[in-house]
Amino acid sequence: MDMDKQKILIVGGSSGMGLALARRCLAEGAGVVIAGRGEAKLDAARGELGRPAALETAAVDIGSEDQVAALFQRIDRLDHIVSTAADIEGAYRLLPEIELEAAQRVVESKFYGPLLLAKHGAPQLPANGSLTFVSGIAAYRPAARGAVVAAVNAALEGLVRALAVELAPIRVNAVSPGWVDTPIWEFVAGDKKDDTLAAMAKRLPAGRVGRPQDIADAIRFLIGNGFTTGETLHVEGGQRLV
Repeated sequence: MDMDKQKILIVGGSSGMGLALARRCLAEGAGVVIAGRGEAKLDAARGELGRPAALETAAVDIGSEDQVAALFQRIDRLDHIVSTAADIEGAYRLLPEIELEAAQRVVESKFYGPLLLAKHGAPQLPANGSLTFVSGIAAYRPAARGAVVAAVNAALEGLVRALAVELAPIRVNAVSPGWVDTPIWEFVAGDKKDDTLAAMAKRLPAGRVGRPQDIADAIRFLIGNGFTTGETLHVEGGQRLV
């Protein structure tokens, strides 16, 4: 796919995997809109990317249908929609400690958000356009404290398969990362982040944890491959095998 003719919306594009994808797409000549809830983070991301003319930013809470609808009214055209957004702060708790408000934030960011992006964004996509969402290894290798995230990731992958049928020929896919060194680990492991990731790296067949660029590469593949839809692409260093 010739990316210099494409325009891509990346929700969650101000950090981590989304920022890595924005950098890659811009380097290939695509027009990019990065969206997120915080104006300050969006401005910082714009600066980190060098403030190119091909980059736009948009503040939006994808858990709000009114805000999602307004977002697509402001964007003149799109070819692809990607969401790497995940609000998991406070979600990793043992069952007796789970607070419903934290669980609801996960659902809003990783399930309702993609649902609303598809509802309001798909009508603007061309027939060869795509939607790509990010689930995660927890759906396949759940652990104590991770029930909410595991359930939402699994639900998102079910949504992807259903939307691939309903929205065809627009393609709908998911990437399922394993452990990736992104700021999200500050919420999961706190000051034990480095030790936690290092321990996992020793277990993985790949010999390391993931980098944001690894996931950006996988999403870029799904954007460009016109014969892949309804799929979950696993990019997790072999974690499902150990």
